[in-house]
Amino acid sequence: MSRPILEVIALGPEDAAAARDGGADRLELVTDMAADGLTPARETFAAVRAAVDLPVRVMLRAADGFTAGGAAELEALCERARELCAEGAEEFVLGFLTEDGRADLAAVAALTEAIGPRARWTFHRALDRAADRDALRRQLAGEPGLDTYLTAGSAAGVDEGLATLLAEAKRGEEPGYGPRILAGGGLRLEHVPVLRSGGIDAFHIGGAARPAGWDSPVDAGAVRAWREALDAA
Repeated sequence: MSRPILEVIALGPEDAAAARDGGADRLELVTDMAADGLTPARETFAAVRAAVDLPVRVMLRAADGFTAGGAAELEALCERARELCAEGAEEFVLGFLTEDGRADLAAVAALTEAIGPRARWTFHRALDRAADRDALRRQLAGEPGLDTYLTAGSAAGVDEGLATLLAEAKRGEEPGYGPRILAGGGLRLEHVPVLRSGGIDAFHIGGAARPAGWDSPVDAGAVRAWREALDAA
């Protein structure tokens, strides 16, 4: 089994450098974690790219929740995405639901057009709020650039969603199940051996990389503990 991916949430270049020093493979760059992560400024992305050479997935999300808003709000987010691409961003995180809990294909199409067909992207934990997880995956099957689902298996977190994650990991040959599972959301170190033995090879941490809380930066030692646990498992 290949070395598992460790993705760490970063809010800026200081976080990015600490995550790198701890052994992270990739960053998810966001702002405003009080709203569970929104799109960062173009200047923040530029500062992170100057600080580290890790892959950076940039959040495309303008407000708390999992709806894209109206036409004006969606176009504003698309413009932010185009600006980030002009700055050199090549990887993103996005995902929107309709009011009835289905994938908002119109919003996804608008944003994937804005970032271009070569960009790679993660559909984030909107999956965990979907009315039907399987139906959503099938809706998005074949979307250009979609290579990852960030999911806890449940809106309540990995404790509740562990069985779902393990079951979905076995369905990789089915339509909609090709993208990699990136386990995250209430993830703890004790989950790692079970998830690894079930074939999951990508892990996402946010608060776990900040033992002193979100008001403090990423701690390289905390990231290193995760790196060592993943490699040992």
